[in-house]
Amino acid sequence: MNASPRSYKDLLVWQKGIELAKIVYRLTKNYPPEEKFGLIAQMRRAAVSIPSNLAEGQARHTTGEFIQFISHAEGSAAELDTQLILSIELGFSTDAGAERAFDLIDELRRMLNVLRRKLSARQ
Repeated sequence: MNASPRSYKDLLVWQKGIELAKIVYRLTKNYPPEEKFGLIAQMRRAAVSIPSNLAEGQARHTTGEFIQFISHAEGSAAELDTQLILSIELGFSTDAGAERAFDLIDELRRMLNVLRRKLSARQ
């Protein structure tokens, strides 16, 4: 039987969330300066929100609260996906430049869904 993670830092989904946040920070570094308080801030906030919600939810030590925070992380992933699409359509990024971010978002969404279902089955 697998031991429960002692810390959110042990969760692979949290680690991938950190990786995604770093990618988004690097990607948005070259966006137009007038987007600093617009799309850049929104995308960075959504990206940071994914691992942050996982950390907070896992630290709560109750399954119900953890599931709620996983849902928040899923919402942030969908928000970031939308913002990446918009940034490409506005010409701030290219498909190739955002490809790794899109791949990680898809992977994270699958992982979050599996984690939520496993935790829900325990309740």
